[in-house]
Amino acid sequence: MIDLFTQQRHTDLCTEIRRHNQLYYNQDQPEISDAEYDALFRELQEIESQFPDLITPDSPSQKVGAPLTQKFAPSPHVVPMLSLKNAKNAEEFHDFDTSLRKTFLARSEELEYACELKLDGVAIELTYEKGQLIKASTRGDGFVGEDITENVRTIADIPHSLKAPYPDVLDVRGEIYIDLADFQALNRAQEDTGDKTFANPRNAAAGSLRQLDAKITAQRPLRIFCYGVGRMQGITTATQIETLQLLEKLGLRVNLEHTTPALGAEKVVDTFIRLQQQRDSLPFEIDGVVVKVNDTALQEELGMVSRSPRWAIALKFPPRQEQTLVEDIGLQVGRTGAITPVAYLKPVIVSGVTVSRASLHNWDEIERLDIRVGDHVIVERAGDVIPDVVKVLTEKRTGKERQIPLPTECPECKAQVHKNPGEVVPRCNNPRCPAQAIESFKHFVSRDAMDIESLGEKQLSQLLTANKIKDFADLYLIDKEAMFAMERMGDTLAEKLLRSIEASKTQPLSRLLFGLGIRHVGKNTAKILAKRFASLEELAKCSTEQLIAIHEIGDKVAKSIVDYFNNPEKILLLEKLQDAGVKPQAEAVIQQEGPLTGKTFVITGTLSRWSRKEAEELVEKAGGRAAGSVSKKTDYVLAGENAGSKLTKAEKLGVEVLDETTFAQLVGVEL
Repeated sequence: MIDLFTQQRHTDLCTEIRRHNQLYYNQDQPEISDAEYDALFRELQEIESQFPDLITPDSPSQKVGAPLTQKFAPSPHVVPMLSLKNAKNAEEFHDFDTSLRKTFLARSEELEYACELKLDGVAIELTYEKGQLIKASTRGDGFVGEDITENVRTIADIPHSLKAPYPDVLDVRGEIYIDLADFQALNRAQEDTGDKTFANPRNAAAGSLRQLDAKITAQRPLRIFCYGVGRMQGITTATQIETLQLLEKLGLRVNLEHTTPALGAEKVVDTFIRLQQQRDSLPFEIDGVVVKVNDTALQEELGMVSRSPRWAIALKFPPRQEQTLVEDIGLQVGRTGAITPVAYLKPVIVSGVTVSRASLHNWDEIERLDIRVGDHVIVERAGDVIPDVVKVLTEKRTGKERQIPLPTECPECKAQVHKNPGEVVPRCNNPRCPAQAIESFKHFVSRDAMDIESLGEKQLSQLLTANKIKDFADLYLIDKEAMFAMERMGDTLAEKLLRSIEASKTQPLSRLLFGLGIRHVGKNTAKILAKRFASLEELAKCSTEQLIAIHEIGDKVAKSIVDYFNNPEKILLLEKLQDAGVKPQAEAVIQQEGPLTGKTFVITGTLSRWSRKEAEELVEKAGGRAAGSVSKKTDYVLAGENAGSKLTKAEKLGVEVLDETTFAQLVGVEL
């Protein structure tokens, strides 16, 4: 007999979990930690195991992910993309192992498992036919995902063509993620430009993947590790590890380095402990170990249940969270004037590291958390990422907590603060703000920009205070005497610093572009521009329309670049840099002379013989230029299947549309 309290709790849990699924999978805005979600889900499973009559087809325990949105076209999975059961400790994994061996397989000998890192990213499926990428989709509800092919084609890690010999049809499952260092850089760029920051690398990856404009996805530092297959026609493998080895031979990125075979449950637990100890040294975020029966024939025999395979389980790491006190909330000013709040915390050790501050990103985040000075909070540290406040313990409030209002003046220069329409951060618009100056110089000399070693914040601050530098070009005019004005600067260190400054004069063009701090031009965008333009002078002559024609460049980025090179102060700075001897190395691909010299192509739709990247390379080899959008200046459009709006626009403008056969003739390729 089910009591009313249990019935109501079951209903409440289903409602709450569905809501959190929607926030996590579709909105990329989770409100609770993974550990809190797992606790809710386990409670639901425990109730349903005790009262099976409560289980319905629409229960979260019977579903994967969340209902689809209307943003993208639906994309069915031929083989379902299921979720994984979780084990929160070694005891639960031993129970899983015993169940497999004794209940389902009726065997006493130990099973061999494959232990893989569980990345905290976004699961996708890549479909290849005859070695060509034809479709990419999200997991969705496990049975139907969202078609994100155009966005996925922009990810450098994902090949458009497989290496032969390849299966006739291959569905590859993989995890899209962002490296921790790239995540930090992405959030800094978002803060600098007034855009909303991401709570963690997983949210950043999910938000980047599900953009309606593929140009935005192209600018994000997305990566992939492939971990399995759905359909695989024409080739078979005997084990999970052999499957990963095959994927690697086909040109797909897998993580064999951290994949370990383990014979028996005890070896699995040993591997789990070892990988947990390595967690903080990895360049990406993981939250556990995925353990799979290695034998693919046994996988087939074990089969699956409603939402998960029987032959795999996620052995999750304990949450890296601690409770502490918000002692103050301060403000910091970025290089573009963006003002962001920072929580100063009572020092607490999280995952072996003392944490005393955490970024609050913007006032939307302050409102979402309802965080105040004096609050007790839960702090989470993920790898080397700056710690985040994930929850406020409102039940511990005394009434003495203090709210922090939106600032009206800059905390550094006291200039009036403005909040531009569409932005989530207030901004100091004083170009002479000292805080902006120091942050701009730090960015210019950073490792990803001009990479001037031994020139840190302290030295830059001293040079600025002494009025030795006013702009980037002044760095190249510093002599040894000016160096000696800095604290603890001896002859040897001064010589080293001068050599480092001199060496930076010939950095690649992309580094200089990134270092200049042009709004919306991050590291990836700078590399894209450097491949298209041989010099700053060439880039400076471009119009907004010409920049937008580049596939990866959007309206906002193009306008920002044009505005920068039309600013008289910036023009003087660039001239001063040139006079100081800064001559960046060109990275642009030299345009070849050929039958298509001077012709501009736009490639749209799905091609049967080439990937889009391969077709663009054929255009460039023939002397032509590949653009991302159709305009009056477009000479030809190569249209494949499902060409869409670009084909429509080409027909409207009277641009010649080519099929693959005609295109092959133009570029001189035999079919």
